[in-house]
Amino acid sequence: MFKHIRYFLNGIVIGVTSTVPAVSAGTIAVILGFYDQFTDSVSHFTKQPKKSLKFLIPLGLGLVTGVMAFSALIKTLLAQYSLPTMLFFIGLIVGLIPLICAKVKPEKGTFRPYQIVLVLVPIAALIAVSHLQGTSAADPAQMIADMDLPYMMFIFVAGMVGAAAMVIPGVSGSVILLLFGIYPMVICSVDSIRQYLLDMSNLSLLMDICKVLGPLALGMAVGAICMVKLMERLMKSYAHVIYSVILGLLIGAIYLVFVTQIDFQDGMSPLLIGIGVATFLVGGSLSFFAGRKRL
Repeated sequence: MFKHIRYFLNGIVIGVTSTVPAVSAGTIAVILGFYDQFTDSVSHFTKQPKKSLKFLIPLGLGLVTGVMAFSALIKTLLAQYSLPTMLFFIGLIVGLIPLICAKVKPEKGTFRPYQIVLVLVPIAALIAVSHLQGTSAADPAQMIADMDLPYMMFIFVAGMVGAAAMVIPGVSGSVILLLFGIYPMVICSVDSIRQYLLDMSNLSLLMDICKVLGPLALGMAVGAICMVKLMERLMKSYAHVIYSVILGLLIGAIYLVFVTQIDFQDGMSPLLIGIGVATFLVGGSLSFFAGRKRL
C-alpha cells in the first residue's frame, strides 16, 4: 500500500512540473528514481500488464491530481514570484549536468569531437526554436470554441510529439506544446475543468474541454508508448550518444527558461534576488544528490 502512495505522490510532482515549460518530466522522474520503472512498465506492458498497471494507475492519478490541484498555484508563483520559482527549476536542471557529463564518459577527460557536436546541436536547435516560436495574442477560449476537426488532429500530433519528448530526460513536453502553439489552450482547458465541476450542467464547456484534452491525451499515450520502446533500444546500444544529446538539451533548456518564463518584475529587491539564489541552490542540491543515486 505504501508503495502505491509513493507512486501517487510521484505522479503529483510530475503533474506540477509538467505545467512549467522547460522543466522536463523525464528529468524529474530521474531525480525521484522511477524513470527506469516507468519505461519498463510502458515498454513491457503487454508482457506484464498487471504489474505495469499497479505502477501506472496511481502514477497517472497523481499526475492528473498534480495538474488539477497545483496548476493555479504554479501560475501564481510564475506571475508574482517568477525569478525565485524559475531559479529553483533551473537549479534542478543544473544539478543534473555534472551527472550527465559523467555518463558521457569522455576519454582522457576530454570530449571527443562527435560528442561536442552532439551537445552543441540540441543547444543551437532550442535557441533557434525559441526565437522562431513567437507569441500569440489570440484568446485561448475563443480558439477552443472555433476549433474544427483538422485542428483536433493537429493537437493529437502535438500531444504525441510532446509525450515522446517527456520520456527523454532533459526535454520538456510543455515546451513542445508551447512551440506547437497549443500550450495556452491546454492550460485554459485544465483550468476549465474546475469550472465544469462547479456547474456540471454546462455541456458546452465540457465539449470544449474534450476537444482539446481528448486528442491531446490520446496523442500522448501513443507518443509515450512508441518513444519508450525506441529509447530502451537506443540506450542499450548508443548510451554515450544519447547522454551527449541529453546534455545539450539540458543546457538548452536553461536558456529556454530565461527567454520564455522569467518576468523580471518591477521593484525587484535584494531580498527577492537572495531568495532566488537560495531556491537555485536548493533545486541544484536536490537534483544532484538525488540524481547521483539514480544515474
